[in-house]
Amino acid sequence: MNYFGTAVTDVGVRKKTNQDSICMKIATHGNGGQVAMVVICDGMGGLKKGEVASATVVRTFGNWFDKVLPYRIENYDRSAVVAEWEQMLIQENERILAYGKSQGFTLGTTFTGLLIVGREYLVVHIGDTRAYYIDHRVQQLTEDHTVTAREIKEGRMTPAQAATDRRRHVLLQCIGASPRIFPQSILGTAQPDSVILLCSDGFRNKLTDDEIYQSFNPRAVQDVDSIERHGLALIDRVKERREQDNISIAVLKCV
Repeated sequence: MNYFGTAVTDVGVRKKTNQDSICMKIATHGNGGQVAMVVICDGMGGLKKGEVASATVVRTFGNWFDKVLPYRIENYDRSAVVAEWEQMLIQENERILAYGKSQGFTLGTTFTGLLIVGREYLVVHIGDTRAYYIDHRVQQLTEDHTVTAREIKEGRMTPAQAATDRRRHVLLQCIGASPRIFPQSILGTAQPDSVILLCSDGFRNKLTDDEIYQSFNPRAVQDVDSIERHGLALIDRVKERREQDNISIAVLKCV
């Protein structure tokens, strides 16, 4: 299976700094097939230097794709890569924690990363950035690691209540600001003519699943230009609705 895609990001209407970081890489490996990696990190806006934390983690995974994956792909083991990614995130958490302590402040970032080889994909996730799989519907793959998401899951709050709760953006864990992290991992199979979307919470906060589907269903995503066009239009819509956060998406089409 082959892939194409691109990312679009915007600082938004309020913040002066874009603390989101994105990496998308697509390469051809030895047997002629393609492999793709997408990573999106949302630096914590309430903490200092969120952009440093997000860029640091994205750079680590970009280097892994360039320097380590070529050796992993020869005898590819998806579960082994999941374990490797989880360990990388634990190490990044410790490194950013130590840096923050040395500088006298706290910094942190979410992480949602996708690797797809052939039809097999893996997603590793921490925080409230999201991954969606889109075919005839929009399916949210990741769980939000937020206070309100936990309350909904445990039956103490409804989604309607969570939408206006002041704790809806409070994270239970993130890289660099949590003593310990517990990444979520998802394994799945992608079908040809499907779309995988990764996004920051600033993108999806003001949008419905139907609006996302109308712009990024497989029929709407024909090429990189269509991704950029639809992405920019949705970002403008989000800004008109006065979203306060940075706004970022990365869209990958499986063909």
